[in-house]
Order: sequence, then structure tokens, then C-alpha cells
Amino acid sequence: MTAQEALDELAGRFGILPDFHDLAGQRQSIRPETQLALLRANGLQLDNDAMILAELAELQQIDSRRTYPLEIIVTSGRDASLDLSPEADWRLQLEGEPEIRLEGRTGPQFTLPPLSSGVHRLTVGSGAASETIRLIAASQHAPSLQDVTGRARIWGVNTALYGLHSDRTAGIGDFGDLAGAAAATGAIGASFLGINPVHNIGWAEHDTISPYSPSHRGFLNTAHIATEQIRGLERSGTTRAVSDELRQVLANNSASDLIDYRSHYQNHSAALWVLYEIFVREADAGAKQEFDEFCREQGAPLQKFALFEALSVMHGPDWRHWPQALQTVAGGETHVPDTAEDSKRFHSWLQWIATGQLAAAQQQATNSGMALGLYLDLAVGPRRGGAETWCEHAIVAEGVSIGAPPDFLSPAGQKWDLAGFAPAKLAETGYQAFRDILAQTMRHCGVLRIDHVLGMNRSYWIPDDGSPGGYIRQPFQSLLAMVAIEAERAGTVVIGEDLGLVPDGFRETMKARGLYSYSVLQYEKTADGAIAGPDHLRPASLACFGTHDTPTLKGFFHGHDIDWWQKLNWIDADGALQARANRQDEIAGICAWRQASGDADSDERSFNHLNICVHSALANSDVAMVSVQLDDVLGEIEAQNLPGTINQHPNWRRRCKIPVEAFADNDNLLKIAKLMHQGARNAPDAKRENSSDH
Repeated sequence: MTAQEALDELAGRFGILPDFHDLAGQRQSIRPETQLALLRANGLQLDNDAMILAELAELQQIDSRRTYPLEIIVTSGRDASLDLSPEADWRLQLEGEPEIRLEGRTGPQFTLPPLSSGVHRLTVGSGAASETIRLIAASQHAPSLQDVTGRARIWGVNTALYGLHSDRTAGIGDFGDLAGAAAATGAIGASFLGINPVHNIGWAEHDTISPYSPSHRGFLNTAHIATEQIRGLERSGTTRAVSDELRQVLANNSASDLIDYRSHYQNHSAALWVLYEIFVREADAGAKQEFDEFCREQGAPLQKFALFEALSVMHGPDWRHWPQALQTVAGGETHVPDTAEDSKRFHSWLQWIATGQLAAAQQQATNSGMALGLYLDLAVGPRRGGAETWCEHAIVAEGVSIGAPPDFLSPAGQKWDLAGFAPAKLAETGYQAFRDILAQTMRHCGVLRIDHVLGMNRSYWIPDDGSPGGYIRQPFQSLLAMVAIEAERAGTVVIGEDLGLVPDGFRETMKARGLYSYSVLQYEKTADGAIAGPDHLRPASLACFGTHDTPTLKGFFHGHDIDWWQKLNWIDADGALQARANRQDEIAGICAWRQASGDADSDERSFNHLNICVHSALANSDVAMVSVQLDDVLGEIEAQNLPGTINQHPNWRRRCKIPVEAFADNDNLLKIAKLMHQGARNAPDAKRENSSDH
């Protein structure tokens, strides 16, 4: 066997795809240098041909010693018929239980009794000859919309949390603003309020503003803490004074309509330290006991995270630039100075406060009548130098960034500078880190959107060494099972954002596990390039006109995105002219939807007319969920984010046009709510009601 043949086999064993089809449908083969880079990212040391051949030989030898599969997936709550030959004794330990719960003898056909959801440990054989199998028991599918709400078709509102503001806040929106917005939108009939990710950004990180570049997805962004709503300090006049002073300072520092993140981070952080010191001195015993219980419940993961935050204050937000001795959790625990202990306690306290406030917002949402409440977003991955990669270093792919090949979202491709899990290493842990992130996020919401869910099937990794990127296969069925396990426990509806180059059969597999698809009208095209009508939308999906990464409806109408393309020299004058002509055709096609329905008031091309056409079409479509972008309702022209830019466009910095207090009485929002009501969204599921009658 040649070294290249061995390299090909190793690449196949680790899920590295030999090729893929690009945007133009052309087959792109993976180069040897990419194979090597992606194998090294999985922890293999392959510096020469001899090491490649030796690594393959060792893996083949391991395979020869194994009789049974490493992993089996079964349906929870049902008898599981297994085929494990040759016959041997078996023992089963259920998740979270050290003792043996079940035992017996395998064979060509033997049956396990119904198992609870979880990752169990099945040991086959005895002594040195025994083998362990990961036995994943998951519900057949995640909870459906009907399961959770009793409704078949609903609608909700999506907005940017950072952009919310009220008469009590300045800087960026906080969890108190979120609760107020949820109450207002719930009162007009919305079933959910969607926001950008609220993952932790990093206490010492003052430059990152994108909510999709988190430090740790399993913990919360404490920059959203409402300073006057601190548990245990409800009666403290000092707390009110600190909050009032903070608001005044932030308001004075705001020189434009755009958010000044650095000012917010610095002043808000200082206020939180003051409030923590007040809490230590003045909080009642009950609040302090709740905090201690929270720390015990969160256990080691919280302690590791808090340690990272404490060390980041001393050494910076990127652990890759820390002293060598501190670049692992073990090193950090060994060399942490005594002075950091109070800092660790403080960062644990911040997570307790943030968790309580987000839970209160979810409670406010459901109390307002929302069937689902908050709609949260799970980012693709963490920053490579952030807390999550430090805490989970052993299972993180090294030397690569998650990204995307060229597609309709970004013709030049995308490098996100985000880290991914090495599939085999993650599997060895029973997918625990992934499950923890899911559980922490789902506990605060009724619906979860998984950003770039395609990454659960295959991830596009871009090596740091300059090699071309390539796809690596992920344990899709296993990860879907983890989603089903945690969604069942939390009672959460799950949406998979499946935009981009979608492999054959992907959506069908996702749907079979109960995940909803994601339909963006701007990207739904017919064969001739026109925007497809609502009849073409996938029923088992959430549909919207656009997202934070697309032009707003008004921006679309005026071609504001095309203006930006030309300004940034992405297209020339002729290209812009053609794009604007195409855009007018798209607008005419959308307006024809309403005319075809027999509900046209005229053929006028005003923005208001387009707005009504789009939202009426969505309201009356067969899709399960409709998301209304608040920016579209309020007639904002600027997108929240322009992919491919950093400082050229005001990404993630635009405030909402109106304060939270004005939501309930906003005419535009009430008009959209009326359209959704006319489309019978949020009505009880007739099929479910009829079946229950029988």
C-alpha cells in the first residue's frame, strides 16, 4: 500500500469527504494537503509517509480486536431488538447510574426492555475480552408544534435583543427589555419572540460584538443583565442609584443612533462589580442560599468557566496567548492565584443572575399568552480562543476554522474563525459537551433554532496552514438523537436552519427526527430564478421573508443591498443595473401573489403594498411557523448584518426604531398581527381537537 492510499483510507475513516460539488455543480476533489490538515485537526500526528502508514496499521489492529459496534441507536420507551453475535454475557448501566441495572446474554436476536432517553453503557463479554457499546436511546422525534402547543400553524416576532431599549435602559438591550417585549408581542397574539444568540461573549472581550461569535455557548452573555433587577437586592436603594447612574453615563456617551459596545461593556461591567459587592454585604440569606445551590447544581462546568473568566481578566480574552502553563484547565487550576478566587465567585454569580433574569423573561412570555415563549438561537460554534475551547480542549478540532464553501449566501466562501468538535473525540465522551449546550439553551425557551444545522451532517473546515478547505462527515444520526433527547426533556420545538448547499436526503432525515426546516422567501427560487410563491414553501418549516443576514423588506424594495454591493466594489455599475432590474421583476412577482388570491387593491408598487403582500402570503401559507421580522414591520432599511463585512457596515449596532413601551400600540405591528389572525394562525389544531373528542 502506498502512502497516498493509506492517507485516503485514513481520511475515509475520519469522515473526510473525497470531494464535493460547488455552487456551479462542479466536482471539487480534496487535495492531499487538505486531508493531512483535517486529520491533524482530529488529533493524528502525521509528519511523514511512515507515520501515515503506521497510524493506519494501528487502527486496523484495533479494529481486528473488536467484535461489536462502538455505538447503537435505539428508540426510547420501546423494546429494542439487537443482533450481537457471537453470544456473550451483557450488562447495562443506565445514564447517570453507576450500578448495573440489567444483564443477560446476547445472541443473533435478543431484546432489551424499554429504556429511558439517554446515553447508556452496554458492556458485552467479560474480563479483558469485554467491549463497551454506547447505547443511545432517544425518542423517535423531537416534540412537534402540535405536541407542545396544540396548534398546527403559529406566528411570532423576531428581533435583535441588543437593539432593544426602554425608558429604563441605555447601551444594549437587557433581559428586562426582553421580558417587556415578550409581554407586548404576546398580548397581540404572537406565539413566540425570537432573538439572536445570548451565549457568553467573554468578560474580557470588548471588541467582539457579533452574537454569533461567542466565547462559550453553554453560558449566558452577562452584558444583558438588568442592573436594577438583581435577585436579593430588590429593596436596595443603592441598587437603584447604581442603575440610574449607569443609564445616565451610557446615555451621555451615546453620540449616535448606533450602539457603543465598548462604552457599554466598560460601564456595565463596573456597575456589576459594585452590585456584587452590595449583594455580598446586604443580600438576604435566602438569596445567598439560592446562589450556593445554583453553584452546586452547575458543578464542574460552571467552575471551569468561572476560572477561565477570572484568568481572562489577568491575561486577555484569548487563551492561546496566555502563559503556557495556563493553556489547559488542569494548568489553570494548578496555577490560579488566590486573588482569583473572589473573581471566580463573581463570575459564577453573574451566571446565576443572568439565568434567573432569562428565566423570568420566558415566564413573562408564557404568562402573556405565548404558546412557546422565547425563541433562542444556537450558534454554529465558539470563538477559537474563547472559554468553550479552553474548557473542552480535549475534543476540539485544532488548527482549523469552521466555514462554508462558496454558495449563494457568499460567492467567495466564508471563514468564520469558529471552532468545531472533532467527531470521534466528541463521540467518546457520549456527546456530553454538545448535550450540555443544548440543555442549557433549551431550559430557557419554547423553540430553539440551530444555526447552520447542515454542520451536524458535514462541516466545512478551513485549515490554518493555507490548504484548501474540505468537508468532514459528522455523526449526524447520533447528534440528531442528542437533540431529540434534550428537546424531549425540555419540551422544546426545534428548527434547523438548513440554508446553503443541502445534501440529498438531508431534509428528509432531519424531518424524520422531528426538526422543522427553515424557509427564507428571498432564497426560495423557481427554476427561472424568480422568488417562489408561498405554495412552494415546505409545510414543516418556519418561514420568513428575511433574516439578520439579508436585506430588510424595505431595503429589498429600495435595492439598498445592491447599493452596498456597488459601494464595496462587489459588483460594477453594469452589474448593479442588472441587479436592480431583476429586483423590480421580483417585486412584481411578489405583488402578483396577492392579486392572484383575488385580494388585490391595486397594482401599485409602494413599500406598504409589498409589505402587505409578503405578510399576507406568509399568514395564509401552509407552513407551520411564520416569523415576522420586527425590522420589516417598522420599515427599517438597513440590515442588521452584511455578511462579508466587519467595519464597513454597521453590523450588530443598530437600535430598534421604537422603545419597548411602544410595542403594544404600534400601528404597523397591530396590522401585521391582524393579518396573522385572518390567516388563522395560533388557532387550535382542529385535527388534534377532533381526535381528542373521540
